[in-house]
Amino acid sequence: QVQLVESGGGSVQAGGSLTLSCAATQSSFCMGWFRQVPGKEREWVAAIDSRGRTTYADSVKGRFTVSKDNAKTTLILQMDSLKPDDTAMYFCATDDWGKPFPKCDSVADYAYWGQGTQVTVSS
Repeated sequence: QVQLVESGGGSVQAGGSLTLSCAATQSSFCMGWFRQVPGKEREWVAAIDSRGRTTYADSVKGRFTVSKDNAKTTLILQMDSLKPDDTAMYFCATDDWGKPFPKCDSVADYAYWGQGTQVTVSS
């Protein structure tokens, strides 16, 4: 069973920055970030695959940067120019190498989830 532990959430004013980290106990093909607000479905934010290919939701493109450490087991999300609409619980997730070359941009691509870390952006 893969363990994922997020850290780095908090409160910030609009225009500010936060960095989220997610420590995984083993590597995977997809490593991604999702976010969720109460009453809404979990929304994909960004992902990086084992080849280093990164993808972003249109809502965060140009503001967020996803990366991994050299050991490829720590996922990082650098969030800049934050907006109140970015307020949500952020979750990291990894797959189990079960699919051949998944796109890494949907909940269905992932098998393991962290507990989440809250990000609050005030106007």
